[in-house]
Amino acid sequence: MIITARSPDSVGQILVEEFLEPLGITQGQLAEALGVPRKHVNELCNNRRAITADTALMLSRVFDTSVEFWANLQLRNDLWAALHDPKRMERIERARPISRPREPEGRAAGA
Repeated sequence: MIITARSPDSVGQILVEEFLEPLGITQGQLAEALGVPRKHVNELCNNRRAITADTALMLSRVFDTSVEFWANLQLRNDLWAALHDPKRMERIERARPISRPREPEGRAAGA
């Protein structure tokens, strides 16, 4: 996954501009199709709610798309946000690799 300097299209933007508007579907109709309260869909459309695994599964079923499409859309936005927030990056950069014990010399790999 490539993370660019430009923020990716938001989950809400994709949901509204690529699905609801072209298909002529209202937030209420989508909520009914998903079996969730309208507030849930409104929060997705306005980027106040993240796509969970359950939501990705439901959206993929409603729109006949892959689950991965929705999950990756959320992941890309989450990663971009983490990489572009100074406080979060400071915390992330404190993480260090764990050194592994060295294999004894002369030992065959996989033996």
